[in-house]
Order: sequence, then C-alpha cells, then structure tokens
Amino acid sequence: MLLHMTKVAYGCAYVGELREWLESHGGGEARTSTRYLPKRHQEMVGGSLFWIHHHVLIGRTPLLGFAQREEDGRWWIRMEPRLVAVRPIPRRAHQGWRYLAGADAPPDLGGDAEAGEALPGRLVSELAKLGLV
Repeated sequence: MLLHMTKVAYGCAYVGELREWLESHGGGEARTSTRYLPKRHQEMVGGSLFWIHHHVLIGRTPLLGFAQREEDGRWWIRMEPRLVAVRPIPRRAHQGWRYLAGADAPPDLGGDAEAGEALPGRLVSELAKLGLV
C-alpha cells in the first residue's frame, strides 16, 4: 500500500496560487525542501503529497522521490508539477510534513470538478462545521 504525506501550503493565499507555483517549475518536476529525509521515504515514491490549505486537504501532487541538497544537507521533495483536486477533508495544520496512509487519503475529484477551481479552504471549513462537506 502506498504511503503519502501531508504538508501545509504555507504562504498561498488561494488554491490557484499553489497550482501556479507548481506549474511554474520547469524540467518536469517541482521541488520543495524539508530538513529531514522521511524514514519511510521508499514507501512514498509513487504516492502523493497532499496539500493543506486553510485547515483543509484540497489537492495532491504525485511524488517522484527525494534528493539531498548539496549546499546545506536538507532534502528535496521531488514532485510532478501539477495539482490534482481531491475531495476536501478538514485537517489540522502542522509544521513540516506528516505521513498519510493510503486508506486515509481522500479520493480525487473527477469530471468537471477537476477542471475548475476548488472551493476556498475557509469555505470548506465552515461547510464541514455545518456537516455539509
């Protein structure tokens, strides 16, 4: 079973900004850094990095692997430069990243929902409080 990870989309004002950042990377991969290599990193290759925006899982980016940065010893999280919308699920924010079991991962949004913009995280949070999401 694949293992995924979650990470907060820190600094993104809206979901489209995260999508733009991912797509702006050339060379067929986007990268973000982390201080430590996950101990279970081999299980995560082929999995996804699920993004948390305003306390809601809003999308995923397929993981390509990990590589050590030469300049400071930190690690690159290598990803495909795309954001796949998923069914929004409330999630607490955290620092760094966390593991996410494949069974706990939300399903992708299919059809026309994938082509459009995801609901804003704050709106999903409010709808979740009301039991509507």
